[in-house]
Amino acid sequence: MALAWSGGTVMNKTETSLQGVFILEPRVFGDARGFFLESYNQRTMAELGIREQFVQDNHSFSQRNVLRGLHYQVKHRQGKLVRVAVGEILDIALDLRKSSSSYGKWEGIQLSGENKRILWIPQGFAHGFRVVSESAHVLYKATDFYYPESERTVAWNDPDLKIDWQLDGGPIISAKDQRGVPFRDAEKFE
Repeated sequence: MALAWSGGTVMNKTETSLQGVFILEPRVFGDARGFFLESYNQRTMAELGIREQFVQDNHSFSQRNVLRGLHYQVKHRQGKLVRVAVGEILDIALDLRKSSSSYGKWEGIQLSGENKRILWIPQGFAHGFRVVSESAHVLYKATDFYYPESERTVAWNDPDLKIDWQLDGGPIISAKDQRGVPFRDAEKFE
């Protein structure tokens, strides 16, 4: 799906294998000076199916092979609109919604400052990423505030999930993320 105006396409939308998760590719206006793109427009997002209100913007900076996740909140579920300003990541979404046709499945999407893709991950998913480049600046909008007491982590290396993080060496993982639980023990959503 592509939204268009008289000047051309504003945003391309590509479905993924996960129910409700999709990739957005904004129109980029570039010349010798650099480029301009619209990363968020409430009207455009609503026309593409994202009608949620965003209440928090986050900015993460990480070095190569930093692996963050797989995070989610149980009482204050967050939808996330994720993009990379500088660098490249492998972004992972894992469906925790029992009623979904893609329950228990995951997908990895390359996001980078170069490809300028934006990933929409609705509520009910665990989310994580690994930095592929030397470093990366990851920006994401969230539909609910961060509540530490509500946060949970699915083990990034759960053998039942078989997530291919495309590692080129050992991952750098926080102590909190090292305590992630297997998918079978994670709190799920109806």
